[in-house]
Amino acid sequence: MDSYYKPEHLHRFGDIGQGQETLAAKFFDYYRAVFAEGALSAREKALIALAVAHAVQCPYCIDAYSQECLEKGSDLEQMTEAVHVAVAIRGGASLVHGVQMLEHVQKSGM
Repeated sequence: MDSYYKPEHLHRFGDIGQGQETLAAKFFDYYRAVFAEGALSAREKALIALAVAHAVQCPYCIDAYSQECLEKGSDLEQMTEAVHVAVAIRGGASLVHGVQMLEHVQKSGM
């Protein structure tokens, strides 16, 4: 089945520096620093990344961080719970805009 996204592109992510090595190097240095152990564990950061990947609907990130979560010791229940956090935040962000709709309806006198 053809898809706009090609899973093999994920493994070529580092190639993106071919067009601008300096900026790519800075990005990847930053990326490595963000995901290093800190106040949050690498496992916690992988779960956050998995949730964000779902919120931004990045199939490359979903593949990468599903694997990363498993490698860092997360299980399916924890990963699913992280995805539900993203769903709740994204759904809530949509629903809160309903207040704008309510105000519009109320101003219209309906």
